[in-house]
Amino acid sequence: MQLFFSWPASPPQTFLATFTTFRHCPFLITPILLFSLFLLLLVVMLLLLSIHQWRHSKDRRLPPGSMGWPYIGETLKIYTENPNSFFANRQKRYGDIFKTHILGCPCVMISSPEAARIVLVTQAHLFKPTYPPSKEKMIGPEALFFHQGAYHSRLKKFVQASFLPSAIRGSVSEIEQIVLKFLPTWENTTINTLQEMKRYAFDVAMISALGHKQDSEIKGIKHLYQCLEKGYNSMPLDLPGTPFHKAMKARKLLNETLTRLIQGRRKNEKQGGGLLGVLLGSKNQKVDQLSDSQIADNVIGVIFAAHDTTASVLTWVLKYLHDNRDLLEAVTREQEGIQQEIIEANRRLTWDDTRHMPLTTRVIQETLRTASILSFTFREAVQDVEFEGYYIPKGWKVLPLFRSIHHCADFFPHPEKFDPSRFEVPPRPNTFMPFGNGVHSCPGSELAKLEMLVLLHHLTISYRWQVIGDKDGIQYGPFPVPKRGLPVKVTPRKIKAA
Repeated sequence: MQLFFSWPASPPQTFLATFTTFRHCPFLITPILLFSLFLLLLVVMLLLLSIHQWRHSKDRRLPPGSMGWPYIGETLKIYTENPNSFFANRQKRYGDIFKTHILGCPCVMISSPEAARIVLVTQAHLFKPTYPPSKEKMIGPEALFFHQGAYHSRLKKFVQASFLPSAIRGSVSEIEQIVLKFLPTWENTTINTLQEMKRYAFDVAMISALGHKQDSEIKGIKHLYQCLEKGYNSMPLDLPGTPFHKAMKARKLLNETLTRLIQGRRKNEKQGGGLLGVLLGSKNQKVDQLSDSQIADNVIGVIFAAHDTTASVLTWVLKYLHDNRDLLEAVTREQEGIQQEIIEANRRLTWDDTRHMPLTTRVIQETLRTASILSFTFREAVQDVEFEGYYIPKGWKVLPLFRSIHHCADFFPHPEKFDPSRFEVPPRPNTFMPFGNGVHSCPGSELAKLEMLVLLHHLTISYRWQVIGDKDGIQYGPFPVPKRGLPVKVTPRKIKAA
């Protein structure tokens, strides 16, 4: 057998020698055996060819693209290149759907509004939300955005209830107090915009998560959360001394702190406000009461969701207004008009005031589009899926590319230009998705916009800021933000005499 299977690759002389050997050794092989061996070889070759063709056919049905290096894939490229270039180059080469390999996972990236809607809305049950296991551990495995189905639907009703306009409109005065406390500390100093916006966004997130006037509770939770945040984007090595290990210790203490708070409110029957109050009141909704761990995980999850992203957007808003002085002055005039009404009525800023800031709102919308803090979102195919003429195997990640859609000239002409006037007309459906889309879209989008409007109202009226150092450049950690967190010097605004 060994001689027979080596024979086809041998030169003619070897074949003749082999045939001679067979001719003089009739007991070694007979014509029938020779035919049988030949038939067996033919069957094996046909089988191998069939398998190869089947696999090749299946591979052809996968979207085009490159999987990069073994295991590493294209991870280094996506985190070192400008994301606009990374996505645009592959979209130009392969089309609106292409495959790649990042973070140790085979992925399919999609960059058309129609395909994104299929994944996020119309066929969302085929694509579950997915996160790295280390991040699930840090936030909590029972948090809203790690699930789908009945548990997700039940939780989202509670979360949405705490972020409806009717629920957050009463928070305007408290958010305004936070702003009025922060702004004087910036006066005549150089601040790191990103870090200051994180402080601001965190205080607002705590109000939305825990309710009002919980200063003693907030202080301890804030410290532990900051320890947790430092390890969130670190390598998941749970070894003593590593940022991840320290973060997991803080996560355990944070859970214990929240559990004591939850049990105290249960015992005193004081549900309080914010998301925590809504979740504690779930027992009145004809459903089983949520457990302490479920409530704690979702409170932490909301703080995570409301913190970094909002802070990053506000950092970009200051950058774009700094670079577009005429626009800054126009926004200031709009806010001065509202301030005049407030003074004449002898009142404070209200929810209705924030509904009458059209230009400032468009500035925020254009910032969300241009900066695209969430470049994409992760989904995972729960089964083999036929998608837009391609095959997506079960377990593959599917990434709708919000950034590519937001920067497509077909939907937003001259996409690199910062132009809030483009939002004077509503964008085409599924082309503007800064908060996602479908059942897993961000439930806190209204709160995020509210805290931005309140801050910009007071900031533009009373202050101006000058970028220190290099005005250009982007850093990724993990969200794209101006280089070095946008250091600026803040000074009181000089009001021109009438």
